[in-house]
Amino acid sequence: MSTRRTFFRQTAAAATGALTLPQFLPETFARPVAFADAGLKSVTQWAQDEDFWSWVKSEYTVSPTLLNLNNGGVCPQPKVVQDAHIRFYQYCNEAPSYYMWRILDQGRESLREKLADLGGCSAEEIAINRNATEGLNTVIFGLNLKPGDEVVLTKQDYPNMLNAWKQREKRDGIKLVYLNLDLPSENEDSLVDQYVKAFTAKTKVVHVTHMINWIGQVMPVRKIADEAHKRGIEVIADGAHSFALFDFKIPDLGADYYATSLHKWLCAPFGSGMLYIRQNKIRNVWALLSNNEPDGPDIRKFESLGTRSFASEMAIGTAVDFHNSIGTARKFARAHYLKNYWMEKVKDLPGVKIHTSLKPEFAGAVALFSIDGMKTSEVDGLLLNKYKIHTTGIDWENIHGVRVTPHVYHSPKDLDRLVAAITAISEKQAVAGKQKKAE
Repeated sequence: MSTRRTFFRQTAAAATGALTLPQFLPETFARPVAFADAGLKSVTQWAQDEDFWSWVKSEYTVSPTLLNLNNGGVCPQPKVVQDAHIRFYQYCNEAPSYYMWRILDQGRESLREKLADLGGCSAEEIAINRNATEGLNTVIFGLNLKPGDEVVLTKQDYPNMLNAWKQREKRDGIKLVYLNLDLPSENEDSLVDQYVKAFTAKTKVVHVTHMINWIGQVMPVRKIADEAHKRGIEVIADGAHSFALFDFKIPDLGADYYATSLHKWLCAPFGSGMLYIRQNKIRNVWALLSNNEPDGPDIRKFESLGTRSFASEMAIGTAVDFHNSIGTARKFARAHYLKNYWMEKVKDLPGVKIHTSLKPEFAGAVALFSIDGMKTSEVDGLLLNKYKIHTTGIDWENIHGVRVTPHVYHSPKDLDRLVAAITAISEKQAVAGKQKKAE
């Protein structure tokens, strides 16, 4: 009886699904397929099936020495995606203007369909671009707002988005209304109420981050959107950290506009992203990089980027195939299991504070911790320099700590290494604190 790994390799033989390649292009990309026994276990059982996840890990080319726990910034691509990217790049270089514009450019439509299927929306609502920042900037600068119009957002939203809104405020005289969230929170009604109380007759837009990148907080986007729409307010959702991790469909959020970075949890090539606009809203948004009909109803008006990396774009299709071989529900269950695995082991250590919920409805794979008496940079620096564990220090507004983001290619044993490091740092800090008091 074949193992899961050999089953996968025996059945993975087709070319990437991003487009139909001409016969003279070598079909060198293995396309992942779902396992036959996928329906025999609950996602909770799958989350702890180390045989399955050892196969997943073997498909990545990550460092065996540096423990990368900053996947919240950008995720590595599995080998099959890297291979697709490289082959498409080589293909383009055979005759760039011909193969890029006359061959690969045609693949965008089937790729749009594939992303729309994963997002649970119409392909006519999906634009393919370079990242969440570009997608959200497209909407922020494309909406028809006038002086005095109000936009509700939070101080905990992503800096690139805050800066975009500040530019509109400075240029166009709109008014920004900031919330200052006290996180983490496990009270959806309280979070929604804070937004609702900020709404006025002048509020035209509310900007909501689906998952707060600093701390892993999942926001109740749908509830906020429903309240906003009752008042005629449009909703922008920043989905940089949620797409291809959380098990949801984009329309279920109730947002009018949504953008994400595909080089995060989808593990697509670096510099690939996606913009969703509800179909009846497309005409209302001016294209950031204009085309012949910048105020038209066609979602493709947002793809006038000039010469782009066709290799990166076309390899997105392989990333979708690989993602589907795991399944979104299983991916989220595993990510959440790994997050809670290390958090549960360190949360009661002396001086260690956890700043992220353990509940799946309030947090995904991202978590934040701190150690009393130590600066964020000190903890982050020790983890890297002494233990070769790469995390990221967060000091933003009222959020301070070290962010840890495991991925599906990690194992509990990998996280035991993190736990041992935090334990050693915590114990050393506790001894130092006692000595200081004694003095």
